[in-house]
Amino acid sequence: MTLDEIRRLNPRDIGIWPAPAKVVALSLLASLLIFFAWYLGWSGQHDELEAKQRQEETLRQEYGTKKAQAINLDLYVQQLKEVEQQFGALLRQLPSKSEMDALLSDINQAGLGRGLQFDLFKPSGERLQDFYAELPVDVRVTGSYHDVGAFASDVAQLSRIVTLNDIAISNKDPKDSVLTMEAVAKTFRYLDDDEIAAQRKAKEAQKVVGNR
Repeated sequence: MTLDEIRRLNPRDIGIWPAPAKVVALSLLASLLIFFAWYLGWSGQHDELEAKQRQEETLRQEYGTKKAQAINLDLYVQQLKEVEQQFGALLRQLPSKSEMDALLSDINQAGLGRGLQFDLFKPSGERLQDFYAELPVDVRVTGSYHDVGAFASDVAQLSRIVTLNDIAISNKDPKDSVLTMEAVAKTFRYLDDDEIAAQRKAKEAQKVVGNR
């Protein structure tokens, strides 16, 4: 169609338009209908569809994670049992409150057994932690280099956990083989149920005071 033919088309009498003009008009009308349909309703549905698709992807990922956890549940349970056993073995290395005096005696005997002279053996106050108590003991012993070293080794091999900290070794007379070792021997004991309950109660009270 020429430009003049298009100009002569009567919009009030579309029925007599040539076929090409009708096709173009119908295409434009269809395009307008689709645009208004999308603008008025389909655009919102499209956004909702995308949101649902994102939600579906999130749920798929959660499902995969939970499925993997379910598959490995037996392994997790076994690992938990092993951790509990290891924790129990470590806990058995901590003496109870009633065994502390015997442990302190073992440390003292380890030094005397090596021929060392105790110039100081002074337990300090206990320091309470979550489930155990730490007892520092200030120690000063005098003896030969070999005996001091053997004492440190004996303490490390005690059945209960004892550590030597802040070690300082001095020799007053360079010509003399006698050494003086100062250290803080730390031993530990587990808290009984009443002590653990008291610890938790004290922490809760501190939180309440701190929130005021």
